[in-house]
Amino acid sequence: MVKKNTIFVCQECGHQSSKWLGKCPGCGKWNTFVEETVTPPDVQQSNKYIDISSMEKPQPIGAVDTNELPRFSTGSGELDRVLGGGIIPSSVILIAGDPGIGKSSLTLAVCANVARNGKKVFYVTGEESTRQIRMRADRLNALADELYICAETNFERIAAHINDVKPEFLVIDSIQTIYRSNMESAPGSVSQIRECAAGLMRIAKSDGIATFIIGHVTKDGNLAGPRVLEHIVDTVLFFEGERTADLRVLRAIKNRFGATSEIGLFEMRDVGLVDVPDASKLFLPDKEEDIGSVIIPTVEGTRPLLVEVQALVAPTPFMPPRRTSDSVDIKRIQLLLAVLEKRVHLSIGSCDVYVKTSGGIKIVEPAADLSISVAMASSFANRKLLPHCVIFGEVGLSGEVRAVSKARQRVDEARRMGFTSVVLPKKNFAEVSKNNSTINLIPVENVRDALRASMPRD
Repeated sequence: MVKKNTIFVCQECGHQSSKWLGKCPGCGKWNTFVEETVTPPDVQQSNKYIDISSMEKPQPIGAVDTNELPRFSTGSGELDRVLGGGIIPSSVILIAGDPGIGKSSLTLAVCANVARNGKKVFYVTGEESTRQIRMRADRLNALADELYICAETNFERIAAHINDVKPEFLVIDSIQTIYRSNMESAPGSVSQIRECAAGLMRIAKSDGIATFIIGHVTKDGNLAGPRVLEHIVDTVLFFEGERTADLRVLRAIKNRFGATSEIGLFEMRDVGLVDVPDASKLFLPDKEEDIGSVIIPTVEGTRPLLVEVQALVAPTPFMPPRRTSDSVDIKRIQLLLAVLEKRVHLSIGSCDVYVKTSGGIKIVEPAADLSISVAMASSFANRKLLPHCVIFGEVGLSGEVRAVSKARQRVDEARRMGFTSVVLPKKNFAEVSKNNSTINLIPVENVRDALRASMPRD
């Protein structure tokens, strides 16, 4: 009789404890420990020697084949961009996002595109019936002869189906619904997610199957399940955006076969997610320039984007005043407010400040510092900005405006979209001014100069 032990496992981070704890010492979350049964391994079996005759032999690193792995297209230019050029065989890709944001719709459309190119595709769903998948495929025009579907949650049965179908591309929707029958914990628990993901990874690597795994997120927007899940897979893709809005941003937060700086932009329509190749038109406002509204030429990976940032600064009788933004880090806004207060002598510290960007896209690069500062100062002073102008630059603590990378790309995108003026760091002026005569370049050294240039007096 094998003795079974029980442990308590945090469902957020996977921390283990011999007793129940109210607060997890690993992640600091409350009431996340769940009791799970652990069966110790067979000691006699673990002491046996392993037959290495069929194993891959160690070899010098110089003898390893360096030929680039062949990629195949997903049929979506935006998704191919995020993945680094397409899907690599035997890679395991995790796609996460809020419920209803479009994960299943995108992967089903990708399955149809890959199947139409002659590859055998297997879509496994643990949340819907095959009839529901067929109804969605009809709506998305995602029918293909080489696309096979199955509704199953048992890992052993899924593995048997994979061995029978022998697909080249596999989709699991979702990892939180899959379970191993030899484990007593519930589907979605830390141990089930870890073991099922590890089993899928072994199948993908041994059989050369490119695999998409769909994952859920918590109410805080973090990937549900243990952190080890992100370490197992090759690529982690995360959907950003509001379900009530049409725009979806797909960002790679881990990619062993490409860059993590690229983003993919999609628009939700009746036929599913549609690529948005020219995103600047989507982010730019339809109206003329307004008070507290600035256009930022930001760069995501290799793609320049023009994004509108809006700021609302209003006096408040309450202390401390509020700083609110769902698009920019609050600490960054507080730093820029301190610079405006200290270096420009704007009494803005006692006001409520609200900052947001068009489309809900998150701004993380420091090149947006100057644009955010000008937008807040414009709203505080209630003054209009220079028309048809874009602004970029990094702001230092002493109020200086520092140079940023890819300045020429930013200016070229502004010119392409019809803007006539650019306020930029003085150290970038020499680089951008070469062979440029169609757009007015305004170099600035500090925030005070930028405010004078962008808010001219009537």
